[in-house]
Amino acid sequence: MSDPEKPATIDFSPASLDRLFQAHRSEFDRDLADAHNDTGREAVRIKWLGRKQGKLALYSSGYMQQAPSPDAKKEVGRRFNELKQHVESRLEGLASGSQSETAAGEAAIDVTLPGMRRRPGAEHPLIKTMHEIVAVFEAMGYSIGVGPEVETDYYNFESLNFPPNHPARDTQDTLLIAGQEAKPLRERLLMRTHTSPVQMRTMERQPPPVRIVIPGKVHRNDAADATHSPIFHQVEGLCVDENITFSDLKGTLDHAMKALFGSAVKTRFFPSFFPFTEPSADVQISCIFCGGSGCRKCKQSGWIELLGCGMVDPAVFAFAAQKQPAYDAGKISGFAFGMGVERLAMMKYGVSDIGQFYSGDVRFLEQFG
Repeated sequence: MSDPEKPATIDFSPASLDRLFQAHRSEFDRDLADAHNDTGREAVRIKWLGRKQGKLALYSSGYMQQAPSPDAKKEVGRRFNELKQHVESRLEGLASGSQSETAAGEAAIDVTLPGMRRRPGAEHPLIKTMHEIVAVFEAMGYSIGVGPEVETDYYNFESLNFPPNHPARDTQDTLLIAGQEAKPLRERLLMRTHTSPVQMRTMERQPPPVRIVIPGKVHRNDAADATHSPIFHQVEGLCVDENITFSDLKGTLDHAMKALFGSAVKTRFFPSFFPFTEPSADVQISCIFCGGSGCRKCKQSGWIELLGCGMVDPAVFAFAAQKQPAYDAGKISGFAFGMGVERLAMMKYGVSDIGQFYSGDVRFLEQFG
């Protein structure tokens, strides 16, 4: 067939125009039949309906220019509109059919059948216990302090009044980072053995008053057994202000223990030793299992030792004063405390082996969901 841009001389008689446009219609139908996917159908659409180079646009301009009279143009226009309607309706019908197939495919999914349900998760019992402890102190106006797990010897020991070769360092069973021997002792890196370094970092950043509670993971070179793990969690606290006394410490911890274990719980304090507090104390609570009458879990004593505490040693304030002069032990005072999250969780949930918290056994963990 001749190029419509340069149409050959055609016969504009009605019979000749009918044959010409029927040939165009048949050509379009063949093109469409050869298009087997959306890409092919889009190519046919552009070929026939393109604004500038589409066949219909070329036929319209070419035939109208050749028409010898208004009547001939009228005959061409009528047949051209019929061809255009045929092309557009066929293409639109195929587009609708494709959408219907998609909708039918979607409807083929039986929404009444049970689906793949994602089971809701729950807090790990250690995390849950740690959040409960922190919430008690947040309610008393404490902020949350955080710090790195890889610490320097200075923040983990020296600034907390652990001098080199101090016997208390040996009780920490420290995990050291390899390749630190060439550094000065205070700069050597280790896995923090307690969250206490955050207390010093906080005091260096801000002047008193300070009230922070510090939850976090700590590491010690302990052999794993029913009550020990090389990785465990602590919650420590620090309160520094003017005129802070041991009575404030006792009142704070007594309130916290009652909030955690019930209003019937009693507390008592025994002298102890920690390098960073003086005086220091161990805190016991009346047995939550027997009410203080004596049982196997409290070793018939009626009391369970739970945490350590004490008044901040002036030597610790002296380290903080190197960057924050406001920590003058003659003007301010404070107390600190620390407790093991695993110990509280074992008591609360009746768990006898600390390793169950880290086993990843879903049968054990789903009890706390």
